[in-house]
Amino acid sequence: MTVKKQIVFATNNAHKLEEIRKIMGPEWHIMSLSEIGCTADIPETADTLSGNAEIKARYVKEHFGYDCFADDTGLLVDALDGAPGVYSARYAGENHDSVANMKLLLENMKGVTDRKAHFSTVIALAEGDDLRFFEGSVHGVITYTPSGEGGFGYDPVFLPDGYDVTFSCMSADEKNAISHRGRATRKLIEYLANK
Repeated sequence: MTVKKQIVFATNNAHKLEEIRKIMGPEWHIMSLSEIGCTADIPETADTLSGNAEIKARYVKEHFGYDCFADDTGLLVDALDGAPGVYSARYAGENHDSVANMKLLLENMKGVTDRKAHFSTVIALAEGDDLRFFEGSVHGVITYTPSGEGGFGYDPVFLPDGYDVTFSCMSADEKNAISHRGRATRKLIEYLANK
């Protein structure tokens, strides 16, 4: 029996964890923060995606000793000067309420015809004494109304370029093939496979 390689993904977000586990495949055992006994609410105090990802990855490495990767993701809307950006999860307040975030975004875009936006994910990998970054992005537009039951976060209002359905209308495999997190994670996998 093949022993699975293991690594910590610094999250307790069940949606993100499920997505990453699916992308990384069965040869990896991806541990969440709760699985290693980390109950801290690691503060995301940086003003960049890479900064927040680094804070989380370094925290786990320094306090628990595990090699760890962490991500931070933002939705950047052209007409809103890149907002919500690094504050995407907390756009409507500290409760990380996806429905409220999406509602506020659509309110702030009322009457706006330039709907261009992109998702960006930065993964920080803390491994031994090294820190590496992997980035992925996907461009699209913000729809006028939510559509679809799947996905999470802003997925119901994000229509990727070249597609006629939002992320929420796609299967997990379809979304992961083109998504920001999927692209960043595949770069991470490629690096880990070639070490």
